[in-house]
Amino acid sequence: MTKLSKLPNELDPAEHTCCAVIETSKGDRSKFAHDPETGTFQLKKLLPDGMSFPTDFGFIPGTLAADGDPLDVMVLHDEPLPMGSVVGVRLLGVIEAEQTEEGKAERNDRLMAVTTASHLYKTLKRIEDLGDEYMRNLEAFFVNYNRLSGKGFQIVRLGEPDDAIRCVKRAVKHAKAA
Repeated sequence: MTKLSKLPNELDPAEHTCCAVIETSKGDRSKFAHDPETGTFQLKKLLPDGMSFPTDFGFIPGTLAADGDPLDVMVLHDEPLPMGSVVGVRLLGVIEAEQTEEGKAERNDRLMAVTTASHLYKTLKRIEDLGDEYMRNLEAFFVNYNRLSGKGFQIVRLGEPDDAIRCVKRAVKHAKAA
């Protein structure tokens, strides 16, 4: 059995593309996470009625972020992607964010991407192309999502596609060192 977290990420810095593995589909209330030991997707959290994930969520294979998990990615696509999908994505940038718990702040950045197969989002090149209203709604989701776990959340900065590439490269080095 191929371990999804060990797949090549096919990073192409010139095109800002790589592969992503989808863990949770857009519109779902159930948050799943890939368990690399068993190769399964395990239920981690259930959102309350009326709250659902605004994008597909997943990770970049072959990476390890500072939190000990593969690098998180939010993926825009024309329809929700099924759990376990491996998709080509173009990185729009990185949402640099801080989570706080019991007064302690910790960075928890998330990449933002669009599938390379998308028709609806193919013209997007940077996070800013999503617009201020979209970003306010996305931040509100994360504030409320974290509040459910007793955590705070704040966007520190929106990074460019090249910043996202640097995040992936750093997480690849971290994975190889682990």
